[in-house]
Amino acid sequence: MTRQSELEWVKKAREYVGLREIKGSRHDSVIIRMLEEMGKFSGEAQAWWRDDETPWCGLFVGWIMGQSGRYVVKEWYRAKEWASPLLTKLQGPAYGCIAVLDRAGGGHVGFVVGKDARGNIMLIGGNQNDSVSIAAFAPSRIAGHYWPSRWIDGSPVKSVPANHRYDLSVLQSDGSVSSNES
Repeated sequence: MTRQSELEWVKKAREYVGLREIKGSRHDSVIIRMLEEMGKFSGEAQAWWRDDETPWCGLFVGWIMGQSGRYVVKEWYRAKEWASPLLTKLQGPAYGCIAVLDRAGGGHVGFVVGKDARGNIMLIGGNQNDSVSIAAFAPSRIAGHYWPSRWIDGSPVKSVPANHRYDLSVLQSDGSVSSNES
């Protein structure tokens, strides 16, 4: 197994592990700052809400992509919009790719960072049990894997992962799979 070098966007995502929404009328200032700054990266929509109660997995992926100089889909707040033809669709999970998932009532989106001993895909993402965390997801829930496009001279430019990115590391997991992403 090849040791994975850290991708800029995965490194940035890891910096937010533990960030948690605040229940009630108060809202986390970091999540609010992300909402306020969306719309400045690659022509994506601006947020029209200012709370951390609205599902924010797409916000987290968009924020990380934008901060890393990668293309942000126009409707970043819709998890399933990350299944974009402007990104490279992959045949399977690769370290650092964007995984778009199905869930009751919508979708979910996060970054692949490994697998567990049972073969579940480990994602780092926002709004996973109301926080940024690394959690296991059943492969059957994943609708697609996408490699982020670069944002160059005002246009998304597709790219592909290096072959070794498909060799996922096995991460510690208690074997349970995520069921709370809203």
